[in-house]
Amino acid sequence: MAELSTLARPYAKAAFEFAANASDLKGWAGCLSIAAAVTEQPEVIKFLRSPSSTPGQQAETVIDLCGEALDVAAQNFVVILSENRRIALLPQISQQFEIMKANREKAVDVDIASAQELDAGQQKMLADALSEKLERKVNMQVSLDKSLLGGAVIRAGDTVIDGSIRGRLTKLAESFNS
Repeated sequence: MAELSTLARPYAKAAFEFAANASDLKGWAGCLSIAAAVTEQPEVIKFLRSPSSTPGQQAETVIDLCGEALDVAAQNFVVILSENRRIALLPQISQQFEIMKANREKAVDVDIASAQELDAGQQKMLADALSEKLERKVNMQVSLDKSLLGGAVIRAGDTVIDGSIRGRLTKLAESFNS
């Protein structure tokens, strides 16, 4: 998996720099996301892996399946990827592009699993506290997790804050066993 992300990195960086210069990060993120979704379809994966399909056919197929979602520049990007036999990397390229975009926008996606519903005031207070701690704009997704005894588990990228009662009990049990 690390190898795929290494191969995808220069293409994601090139797409990001082009989109940033064109002031179209959001548009390019959408194009890459759609193209990535297309290349993750089982039939498309089979076609892209087929030794009988040419790079031109692969690019044409992906562009056709994306329809009008790809502008001319994004279509050219797909052609370049296919010519370099890297079109199957579109999911990784899209993912890395999103990370670069979030870093540029100083934003982070945060998933919160809570034992009980959080009202708007609690969500705002939590978003403000996380925004200050992470020094980024926070885009929150809140979900209800009945398996938690109480509290919440917060995931922001690689950072996990386990404020659940279950997590605290686990830590307590580990400290007794040490």
